[in-house]
Amino acid sequence: MRDTVDPDFASFVDARQGRWLRTTYLVYGDLQRAEQVLLRAFARLSTRWTRVDDPDVFVQRLLYQPALRPWNRDKPFQGDEDPVKRALAELTPAQRTVFVLLHLEELTEFEIADLLGMSHPAVHTHGVTALGRFRTALGAGNWRDAT
Repeated sequence: MRDTVDPDFASFVDARQGRWLRTTYLVYGDLQRAEQVLLRAFARLSTRWTRVDDPDVFVQRLLYQPALRPWNRDKPFQGDEDPVKRALAELTPAQRTVFVLLHLEELTEFEIADLLGMSHPAVHTHGVTALGRFRTALGAGNWRDAT
C-alpha cells in the first residue's frame, strides 16, 4: 500500500471534482448519491492511474453509465421546489443524462454516445425529446409553435 498520493492524480481530482459533482448531482437528482458515485469513480481511477489512457473518459463512464441502469429508478430531486430541478425530474434517466451532458458539459452527441455506450441516433433522440419535455415542464412550450 502506498503512503503518498501521486501529485498528478491529486491535481486531476482537485481540478475536476467540483464540476463533476454538479453534473452528477443533476444526472442523479440526489446529492448524497452523486457524492458516492464520484468518490467510487475516483477510487477506481486511483488504482489504475498509471494505466488509464484518458482519465477523463474513464471517470465519466463510471459516473454516467450507472444512471442508465434499470434499477436506478429513484425519483430525483425529491421535495425540491426549484422549477429547473422539477423540470429535470420529469425526464427519464437516459434523457436527463443526455440533456445534462449536452447542455452543461457541452459534449457532442458522438462523445456522449461513446461515454454511455449508446448509438448516435439514440443519443440524438434522447436529446431532442429531453429538450422538448424540459421546455414544456418550464412552461416555455414548443419552440416550433412560436410565431
